[in-house]
Order: sequence, then C-alpha cells, then structure tokens
Amino acid sequence: MNAPDLEHLYRAHLQVIKARADRALEKAGFDHLLVASGVEKFEFLDDRPYPFKPNAQFKAWVPLVRHPSCWVAYTPGQRPVLVYYQPDDYWHVPPSPPAGFWTGEFDIRVIADPAEAAKHLPAGGRAAILGEPDAALPGFEPNNPKAVLDYLHYHRAYKTAYELDRMRAAQRRAVPGHLAAKAAFHAGASEARIHAAYLAATGHNDLDAPYGSIVGLNEHGATLHYQYKDAQAPGRHRSLLIDAGAEVDGYCSDITRTWGDGDARFAALVSAVEAEQLALCGKVRAGTDYRDLHLECHLRLGGVLRNLGIVDMDPGDMLARGVTSTFFPHGLGHPIGLQVHDVAGFTDEGGQLIPRPEGHPFLRMTRTLEPGMVVTIEPGLYFIPTLLARLRERPEGKAVDWSAVEALAPWGGVRIEDEVHCTDGAPENLTRDAFAAA
Repeated sequence: MNAPDLEHLYRAHLQVIKARADRALEKAGFDHLLVASGVEKFEFLDDRPYPFKPNAQFKAWVPLVRHPSCWVAYTPGQRPVLVYYQPDDYWHVPPSPPAGFWTGEFDIRVIADPAEAAKHLPAGGRAAILGEPDAALPGFEPNNPKAVLDYLHYHRAYKTAYELDRMRAAQRRAVPGHLAAKAAFHAGASEARIHAAYLAATGHNDLDAPYGSIVGLNEHGATLHYQYKDAQAPGRHRSLLIDAGAEVDGYCSDITRTWGDGDARFAALVSAVEAEQLALCGKVRAGTDYRDLHLECHLRLGGVLRNLGIVDMDPGDMLARGVTSTFFPHGLGHPIGLQVHDVAGFTDEGGQLIPRPEGHPFLRMTRTLEPGMVVTIEPGLYFIPTLLARLRERPEGKAVDWSAVEALAPWGGVRIEDEVHCTDGAPENLTRDAFAAA
C-alpha cells in the first residue's frame, strides 16, 4: 500500500481511537488519557536490557515499537500530544526523528531525558494513566482505571480498516518464513536451523518477533508451547510443527503449520485436521458464539479420531466424557491484533466475565463473533504422554486403539492455524490469502 493510502487509513483509524477514548473517559469520569509506552528494563544485577515490548494501548495510537519512555497525552477535543524520547546516545543508535504517514496527526514534543516528559503532560483535571508502575513520573503514576481499560480492551476486538491492512501485511511477512521452514525441514535441518531459516525469510530476529516461535520436530510437536530449539538434528525427520508469526507496525500474525515425512498414516491425520480446520474457518460469521464453534471443533476432531481408527466412540460421547480433550487440550483460538493473544476475549464491555464452557478452562475466546473481529482458528490433535497415561487408566481408555496411538506418537501431533476476519458476509481468511499470494 502506498503512503497516501496508508495515511488516509491511519487518519480514519485515529478518529476511531479518539472516539473510543472520549467515551471511556466520559463513562469513568476522567478528563485526560495518558498512555506510557513503557520503560527499558534491565537484568537483575546487570546492565543488559531485556527486549523492549511497548504497551499495546500505546501502539493503538502510534506505530512505534522500539521506543521506550514515550507518552501519548489526549484530552477530548484537542490534538493529541506525543512525547517522543530521543536521547543523545553514542552507545546505542537513538531513535530517528519522528517521520512517516502518522506524524501529521500529533503535536510532537521531542525530549532527551525521560523526566522531561512530565512538562508536556496535562497538569489539571483527572487523568486516566495507562502503563506499568515503573513508567511513573512525579505527579503521573499509572492508575489503570478498570472502567477505562475494560471499555478500551473490549472495543479493540473491532479492527479498523487501517488495522486490517497492517494485519494482512503481517501475514505476508510471515508466510515466506513458513515456506523457508518447510524447505529446511525437508532438507534435514535441526530445529535451530529451521528457526534461523524462518527468521531470515521474514527479516525478523529473536528479539523483535511478536512471540517466541515454536519449532518442534517429531515428538516435540506434542508439547503445546515447546520452548527449545535443538541445535542437533534428529536421526529421522518425521514431522515439523511450526507456530511462528511476524509483526508490522505493532500488529501481529500467528500462523501454525504441520509438515510430515510422507508417512501415510500421519499424512492422513494432517489432511483430516486441515479439512476440519478449513470448515471451521468458514464458520467465522457474525452472530456465531465462539464457544459453540469451539465445541463443534471437538465434535469434528472426535470424528477424525473415529474415522482414522484411533478411538472407537461416538464423537458426542468423546466430548461429553473428556476424551477429545486428551487429544485436543487447548482452545480453538483467540483474538489477535496488537497482541498475539489479544485482550477481552472473554469479557463484555463492562469487564464482566463471559464464562467458558464447563470442562474447557483454556479457551481464550467466549464472545459472539461480530464484523471487524479477527480470531485464530487452530484445531490440533496431539499424542501427549502425560494425558494419554491418564486416559489409559480410565474406563474410556478401552475405546482407544493404543497400537494406533503408539504408531503415531513419534510424529508428535498436528496443529493448523489461520487468522480469520469476521465480516458482514463470508469470512476473510487472512492467512490463506497470504499463502495464495506467495
């Protein structure tokens, strides 16, 4: 997208952000909204900083992701102020002067010392100050009013046209990485080298990616958030499960793919899970309760387990008796945007909990889908030793073909994940569109 078009989208986006802030401040009885980007944090008893990750509420206003000690100050009816920290530093490269499609919308005040920010923040009236405690300045301590946060978090689920554009761009950035990871897997690379191939293809490094990539070969694919990346390649490459994303202007993508070595039984499992995943993506439609979609996912995956001869039981009974949860222990997906697991997935506008279905404690989305929402759809089937051991001891374990489980266990598991935009009509699969374009 060219700069004039992006500038137009951003200007419309900022009008939405300001309108939400106006309403949140009015509801909660505040005069100003102050949002801290956050501060750089250092390792204990050391001078090495942790990777800086800005406050997501700050990123909603400005596309700045490497900028600690900055502030947005907004008073309804007035031009928002951006306090922009630009130190005179020869140890590190300081931020460039503010530039880009977004700068014309702000009164920008450049400071060289974080303490100077206080001079540019409104002194009178009641301020809702969003940030971590260590962002505090004298007279400006974050108070994070619940009513303000609940309102802003709830409405962040509805993406503006600008946000959707940035999220599509984040998909396009991630897809070449997934293709490079697939090629590295088939070439016999280690997890560490597969991850390096992914980073090289996306232009990311370990510090600026939106989350730590999951790169699991073989049995490692059965650990849902497998956190290591072995430098030594295994003797046989059976499978790769890679869950990895990218970021553009603060907006995240989150994609999972599973590849096999050609084994017929595992290929059938991957194909069956992907077929159900695509069917579920097609059901991301306005008015659908995401909880119902999650339970339908369990029924569909129960059908896969039965059709492939892994569990001889009716899928409804598998769901009711917790059998599908052994093989699919996580939720169907989550909201995504400025954060990978975006906020307010299971609360209403007032912050009240929308309960999860009984027996499904890890579902991250319980709201009813509406136009503008973007959610992940990520069903999976895994062979997790600790969960399988519990199932084997239960009466339901008699319905399991344990020889089939033992045959598939060395491949770890399957997960397929796309991001889907709920519209007024047919859903938009951001991930599949990006793969098709690639």
